[in-house]
Parts: sequence; structure tokens; C-alpha cells
Amino acid sequence: METKQSPLPKKSNSFSSSSREEKLRESDRNLSLGAIKFGDRHEKKETDGSKEDSIEEEVEKEDKEQERVEEKATEEEETSNENVEESDPSFIAISDEIDHFLGVLASLQDVQDQGYELPKLPEPIIEKFIDVLEKEIATYESGGQKWSPDHDEISLLDAFNRVHKLASALTPFSSEPRYNHAMNRAGVVLHDAMAFLEDEFFSLLDENSRGKQQDPGSTSSKTKRPPSFSRPQQQQQHEHVDRCILPSAESSTINEEYPQTYPTDIVERLRSIAAVMISAGYVTECCEVFSVARRNAIFASLSSLGCEKISIDDVQRMAWDSLEGEIATWIKAFRHSITVSFPSERELFDTVFSGHKDIADSLFNSLALGAISQLLNFAEAVAMTNRSAEKLFKMLDIYETLRDSTPTIDAIFSVDGNEEESLASPVMDLKSEISALRCRLGEAAVAIFGDLESSIKTDTGKTPVPGGAVHPLTRYVMNYLKYACEYKNTLEQVFKDHQRTERPSSYDGDDEPPGSTRNNDNQSDGGIADDPKPFAAQLMVVMELLHSNLDAKSRLYKDQALCNIFLMNNGRYIMKKIKGAAEIHELLGDAWCRKRSSELRQYHKNYQRETWSKVLACFKDEGLNVRGNVSKPVLKERFKSFNAMIDEIHKTQSSWVVSDEQLQSEMRVSISAVVVPAYRSFLGRFSQYLDPGRQTEKYIKFGADDLENYIDELFDGNPSSMARRRM
Repeated sequence: METKQSPLPKKSNSFSSSSREEKLRESDRNLSLGAIKFGDRHEKKETDGSKEDSIEEEVEKEDKEQERVEEKATEEEETSNENVEESDPSFIAISDEIDHFLGVLASLQDVQDQGYELPKLPEPIIEKFIDVLEKEIATYESGGQKWSPDHDEISLLDAFNRVHKLASALTPFSSEPRYNHAMNRAGVVLHDAMAFLEDEFFSLLDENSRGKQQDPGSTSSKTKRPPSFSRPQQQQQHEHVDRCILPSAESSTINEEYPQTYPTDIVERLRSIAAVMISAGYVTECCEVFSVARRNAIFASLSSLGCEKISIDDVQRMAWDSLEGEIATWIKAFRHSITVSFPSERELFDTVFSGHKDIADSLFNSLALGAISQLLNFAEAVAMTNRSAEKLFKMLDIYETLRDSTPTIDAIFSVDGNEEESLASPVMDLKSEISALRCRLGEAAVAIFGDLESSIKTDTGKTPVPGGAVHPLTRYVMNYLKYACEYKNTLEQVFKDHQRTERPSSYDGDDEPPGSTRNNDNQSDGGIADDPKPFAAQLMVVMELLHSNLDAKSRLYKDQALCNIFLMNNGRYIMKKIKGAAEIHELLGDAWCRKRSSELRQYHKNYQRETWSKVLACFKDEGLNVRGNVSKPVLKERFKSFNAMIDEIHKTQSSWVVSDEQLQSEMRVSISAVVVPAYRSFLGRFSQYLDPGRQTEKYIKFGADDLENYIDELFDGNPSSMARRRM
């Protein structure tokens, strides 16, 4: 929080015009008192009318004496004023004298002939100028008052600039003793002035920083800081460990807006101080203080975002559930830093070091590169973890984060062709590091997707799924592909990059991503322009592998009808997932979907043929008529066979599973549409040939409606339904 500074009281100065005015006012008071005293005495003598004439003569004499006193006082006042003006010139006048002398020296340095005579050194003026600065610095250094440009009577920054110019101008003439002495005096006060400014610079940065968190290695409340250039052994105490601490529950909320780094007036003061220090040649000290303060602030910002510096070994040992949370936090911190924090810091650096672009660029690049490097170390560690199918999506999240941040990073770290190699090289190294990391993450994603193919091939279990239900492999693969296809643009780019590394000579093109938004059409480019999209082709391979695997698993069922139920269940589940995910449907295409739908219809026909063709055979007229009459024994056998088959089908297939309600309903309706009308017709034609009573009850166990109810109980996955019905 910014501390509001109270207005500083004006300080008395022996070289100011205010002292002269006070002396004049004091002289006026003395004269006034003298006049009052004389008036009292004169009044008393006039009231004493009984005194002799000698007293009147004495009064006249005193009047003349008083006139002489007044004249003398007037002369003394004028003389005093002249002496004040001569002995106490204002600081502005002293500064003007210094500037005039500097101009003379500058003109001498421009003269090519070295035979000139040095001008007389204004030693009194220089001494007074330096004395004033020393007193001002001592006043603020003592802690009695706090310096503020708003209440700066003598403009310290201008004075510090002037003393720097004075020391520099005297240096070429240091062989002359008087000049050498003045140069040394100016150099000493310049050193003290820069130490004062460095301390003030640090205080402004430290006390006015908003949203900062106390670093474990930093001092708590610091109002004074030894200048780094006077005590180099103390520089290390301002170096902190680059580590962020996970936030507490109260601070876990991420603020998407980066707070204003410093108030506008503080930024202006920082800019003014930096300009003076740089002009005086104290660039290193100024930059060091600023870098340390802003580095602490940027890492405090990362800490507030929940970012923790984790070693590669820690990442390798971390459980995946925990690492997933760390990755999500890292992504938020990285995006916030790139899009919010660093642009704000860039603006601050450019403002404070306006007019010194090389310094601003160097300092900012050093700060940002350090922070980004720490963030990249975590992503690098994740890319090095053991590969497994569940890691694909977080790998792609990191890949997209790095890809989408590339334009912003290019804008933040813009390097002109004229930049020095020392400045451009680290930036190029960073961009190369990000590109290489993206490549490693992409290769990891390709390998993980390849592992999915391997997992399908190696799933060769010999135990069939009970009831012909959807196989767990089908659920896993389709759900996995559904989520994977949400990254289809990214995966297309990843597989294209993989093809480039596999066939580098056949590809020439831009390695930039097609875009940062998922599910936009990618434009093929380079040498693979006419090839199918690599990820789409890979998806086809996975689907064919799954189809072959399920076909093999269906042969584990001895009952061909159940084999077809299994294929229907899994095929229907696959098609339902494809219809519910536009990305997969788009990648597989309409032709593939039509082919699979046709296969599903064939599975349905195969099931009906295997199960219900024998039932329908009971209703045929063939064999029932013997010599023009219905054979009762054959008819009774037909009813017995039908009843037995219905009981067996109900007993068996009521335990079979058709989990998709629509498919279950379609199958029941299709069965009823074929079997029930045929049975009803058979009953109508032949039930009359059975004797009423016990014979009819024995052989006709089901009415048409009963049969339809039995069919509606199929595929419930409930083997006890028949037993309950008989009870």
C-alpha cells in the first residue's frame, strides 16, 4: 500500500533570499521600536508647561540628535542590505554561476589550440554549491525528513545533474591543483548523491509495490538500504531463491487482471531518478536495484497464482492425479504471465527507462526470460514422465498453451535486426527452447496415441462379456477417442509435425500451427498437401483395430444368436458415440458410418434367423395334413416344440443384455411383428383340433398376448424373470 507523504516543512537556508528578508524585517522592527521610544519621551516633556525654557532648548537638541540617529540607521540599513545581497546569493544564483562556468569550460574544450589560459576558478561559488548539497543529503539521510520532489526547494535532481557535469568538466584540467581539488570535492558529493538516490530508488520500488508477497529470504520492513556500489559484499543479501509457494485457501482465487504496478506519480519519480543515475554513469547500480525489486514482484505474482517450482525428480515421482492439478495450475499461471503480467512489466520498464531502450530491453528480457525458464522447466519435466494413455490430454493442453502464446511472446520479445547479439541471442534461445519443447510434447502425444493401438491389439482376453453386453474395451476406446477428437486440430498438427521428422526431405513448409482454436479446418500444406489428414487416417486405423478385436471376441460365444447380440450392442454403442460427437463423425466420414450401419442391420437379421427361424418353422402346414386330415399327434408335437422353444428362449435371452433402450425396443418390436401374428394365425387354424379341457391346457400354454408379453421381457439382463412369472 502506498504511504501518503505529508508535506515537508520548508527548511531555512543561509543562501536563500528568505534570510535576507528576515534581516530586513528585523531591522524594520528595531527602527519602529526606536521611534516609539522617542515619541513617549517627547510627549512627556510637552505636558510639563511649568518647566523653564532651558528644557525647550534641550528638546530641540535631542530632536536634532534623533534626526542624526535616523539618518545613520538608514545608511546602516542600506549597507546591511548590500552586504546580505553580496554574502548570501540564492541557490538559484549559485547554480547560474556554476552553469556559466561550465559553459566557459566547454568552450575551452572546443578550442583546438592548447595554448589557452584556464579561467579563474570560482572556488567560493563551488564550495557553497557543494556545501548546500551536502547539507541537504545529510538532512534526508538522517531520517528526520523524507525527500519528495513536490517539496524540493532546491531541486535536488537538477543539482545532482549539475554536480555530475561539474565533476566531468573539471576532469580534463585535473593537473591544475585548484581544479583538481574542486574536482575531488565534486566527485565525493556526487558519490554521496548517487548513494542517496539509489537508496531512494529502492525505497520507492519496495514500499510502493502493490500486491507483493513477503519472500522468505527478504528483509521485513526496510527503509534504508546500503548502496550496492559502496558495499559490494552486501549485494548477495538481496538475492532470493526463485521459488514460489502454493497459496493458502484464502488466496487461491486467480485474479485475471494484473494490478497497476505503481501509482503514476511514483513511476514518474522512478523515471526521474533513473535518468539522473544513468546520466551520472551509475547504470549498474540503478539496474541492479530495479531488477531485484521487479524480479521479486514477478515471482510473488507467480506464487499468488499457485505456481510452485518443482524439480524434475519431484514431477517424476508425483502421482498422476496430483500432477494433473499441478498442470492445470501451471497453464493458468503461464497464460496469465504471458498475456497480463509481462506486458504490464514491459510497459513499466519502458516508462522508467524512457530514452534508454537498450537498457529497458536488456533488463526486461533478463527478468522475463528467467521467469519463463522456470515455467518451462515444469513443462519439460511433464514431457519426460512415463507415457500412458491418460496423459495425452494434459500433454496436449500444455502443447496448445505454448503454441497459443507464441504470437504474444514474439510481440513481447521483439528483436530488431540491429539488436546486439548479446540481447538477441537469449531471446532466440528462448523461442528455440519453446519450439523444441512443443516438439517433444507432440512426439509424446503421437507415442501415447500409438500406445492406444497397442492396447487394443493386446486385449485378447478369452472370457466373454456376460449377456453379450458392451465390452469395456469398446467403452474405453470410444470415450478416449471422443475426448481426443476435441483436440483434432492440434492432433492433426502434431501428426503432421511427426511426418515432417519422419520424412524431412519431402516436406517444405511453415511449422507454425494452423490456429489456436480447436475444431477449425486445417489447411494442408507443403509436401503432404494431397495426402489424407494424418490424424484422421490414424483414427481410421484405431477403429479398424477395434472392429477386428470385437469380431474376435464375438467368436468366444458358442451361441450364434448371442454372438450377434454382442456385435449389435458394441456396434450400436460405437455408432451412438459417433453421432454424438461431430468431430469423430467428420473425421470418419459418412461412407464409413453407412458401412457400419449396414453391418448392424445384418447382425440383427442374423440374430432373428438364428433364434426365431426354428420357432416360425413350427407354424408351417407341411407335415400336419395326412391324407387330407390334420394329424393330431403331429399337431401336439408342434405345440410341444413351440412351447419348449419359447420357454428356452425366454429363460436364456431374458438374461441377455441390450443396454441401448432404443435398440432393445426395436428388437422386441421386430420379433413380435414376425412371431406373434404367425402364432395367432396358427392358433386360429389348428387349436380346434385339440380336445377342449385338459388337452388344450396341456398343449396350448401361451395365448397371442402372452407370447407378446414374453417377448417384451427379453434382453433385460434378468435371468430370474421366468421363475417369477411361473410363481
